[in-house]
Amino acid sequence: MSEKYTNVSITFDLDGTLVDTAPDLVRVLNEVIAKDGLAPIPVAKVKHMIGYGSMALIRNAYQFAHRDLDPDHANDLQALFLNLYADDICRLSRPYPGVIQVLSHLKRSGSKLSVCTNKPGVMARPLLKELDIDRYFDRIVGSGDIPYNKPSARHIYAAVGHRGNKPIIMVGDGAPDALAAKAAKIPSILMNYGYSPKSVYSLGAEKVLRSFRDLPSALNELLD
Repeated sequence: MSEKYTNVSITFDLDGTLVDTAPDLVRVLNEVIAKDGLAPIPVAKVKHMIGYGSMALIRNAYQFAHRDLDPDHANDLQALFLNLYADDICRLSRPYPGVIQVLSHLKRSGSKLSVCTNKPGVMARPLLKELDIDRYFDRIVGSGDIPYNKPSARHIYAAVGHRGNKPIIMVGDGAPDALAAKAAKIPSILMNYGYSPKSVYSLGAEKVLRSFRDLPSALNELLD
């Protein structure tokens, strides 16, 4: 099959798309809530909240334990969470199967790769560097790097470095990715193994994949 994605800008979500970060995020969450005597929460119970940030994880944990959470205490817990996570960001996190091989193939094929994540950029870059996959991306743009996040189209434009003067495709795992792509008037491809609380089949993406390894074929079909 000929490769139609040469010189195409492909921008990726991070958590739940490129890397399974849930084990580390929930590990740190359990360290934080243990200080208030809460029992550990299984990954499956809070995985769907990962895309909504650390405060959502903390609030969800207290709701799960039927415990009230004072706003000031919640802020203290969030600060602790962020410090602990930044200090040990990649103990358990791993790229999903096929990610390294496909990124390497796309890069060799001349695709322009970037990361467009709502994870803070100051955490996204060290995580990808520690996993040795930062080298595949021309830009890694996260929360705090620019004044807007997905679902804004401007986050995609900042990640790819242009406003659509050549083809752009968004690859993600949830609603922020699909909505940002729609706002930018570009196609999206969603992975069904990620952290979306909604069925990815209901989000209006052009393609839904079960494996990252299927991405090159899906790109060829979209660009045909």
